[in-house]
Parts: sequence; C-alpha cells; structure tokens
Amino acid sequence: MLPDVAQKRGVEVQGAFPCDPYSHTPRHRGAQQPGMTGAVKEEVLARWGELGVQVRAGKLRFAPRLLHLTEFEAGPYRFDYVDVNGRDRSWELPADSLAFTYCCTPVCYELADFASVVVERAAGASELIDGAELPLVASESVFARDGLVERLIVRVPREALRL
Repeated sequence: MLPDVAQKRGVEVQGAFPCDPYSHTPRHRGAQQPGMTGAVKEEVLARWGELGVQVRAGKLRFAPRLLHLTEFEAGPYRFDYVDVNGRDRSWELPADSLAFTYCCTPVCYELADFASVVVERAAGASELIDGAELPLVASESVFARDGLVERLIVRVPREALRL
C-alpha cells in the first residue's frame, strides 16, 4: 500500500496520522492525550523493581535491594498523596525515610537495623510484623483498596540498600 493511502486510512480510522507514535485518537473523539509509550511503561515497572515491591502467594512483600541510600530524605518532610477515597491527604514523615503509594495506600520506608512492617489501620489499631511481608489478610485489603489499611511503615535495614 502506498504511504499516502495508508495515511489517509489512518486519519479516517484513528483521527490522526499513523506516523505519530503517540496518537491514540479515535476519529469520533477529537484530540486526546497520548498513551504511555513503551519506554514510560518500562520506567514505571523498573521503579517498582527498585522499590522492591513484590507479590508472592498473594502476600505483599518489600525487598528494596536495588534502592540507593541517597534516595532517602535527609530531613523531615511532608508527603502529599490521594487516598483510596480520592481525598487529598498529607503525612508528616521523619528524616531517613522515603514514601510512595501502592494501590492508593501510602507506604513509608524508614531506615532501621532490622526489617519490620507497621500496619496502621483506619480503625486506629496498629500491628507490628517482623520481617518484610504482610499477612494475607492485610495484603488483600491493600489490593482491594477497601481503606481498612490506612498506611504502611516499612523498616528497611540500611545494609540492604546500595550506597
């Protein structure tokens, strides 16, 4: 097929020229934001690997062996996020920590001597878990985004990180 014919067909079907790799605009919708490119998707997946977020046998596990010590904040700071109910929230965090969200649940990595996880529940109770793996019930709650697990504090051994 000739290039100009292919372009005309692309415009008729997609609403944009097919030579534009970012366009995912159907003809009936008008101009749309571009979709994620493969490189962007790769970056997102690579970051989860660096953070060491894993799911094994339905349990959420944290093993940040590729994370650098320099990524932890030197002083206290405020972490802003959107909770499972779509509300803007903030969390005051200490020095030597790093925060992100997973399934809309805020997670704070704190430097420590031993691995542990504190599960803070919306009902006000907290549970201290030795090691870096959540129990199945807590993991399922995070995956379901039901709001029962309000946030997680993961204590990461310093020696597990890269300098």
